[in-house]
Amino acid sequence: MALILVRGENKSKILNAIADIERHANLNISNNPKKINSDFADLLVEKILKSPLRTKSKVATAFFVKEDTTYSIIQIKKIHPPAHIIVVSDEYNEYNELREKLKSSSSFKGYYSNKNKNTELKDYKTNSKNVSTLNKEFKKNQFV
Repeated sequence: MALILVRGENKSKILNAIADIERHANLNISNNPKKINSDFADLLVEKILKSPLRTKSKVATAFFVKEDTTYSIIQIKKIHPPAHIIVVSDEYNEYNELREKLKSSSSFKGYYSNKNKNTELKDYKTNSKNVSTLNKEFKKNQFV
């Protein structure tokens, strides 16, 4: 599971960025986004990027996605959301700090997932037994 931090100018842009993460990056949010102090989020990002930020955020949220960190980074690079998104890897010391903050944070109001809640696993592979049976029937019906 990857930990994602989203920071931006206002709540509307944050919610649009979360929707983009679900719709266009095809990531599955595993828990409701939690509200994070924007100053804390800015400081965290500065530590991770090791450079000062050009603009400060006014609103921030963080949440986990079901996919792993590497896949999440690749998928987020493909989209252009209206807010700044950081995938916080567990390699950073700030990961544990943010994770602890999430435990005591309140939910980020206004978020709802538009994805289907189907938990049933689907197997799209063909059964190997059926394939071998079809092959035998095909050979039997061939004119040799």
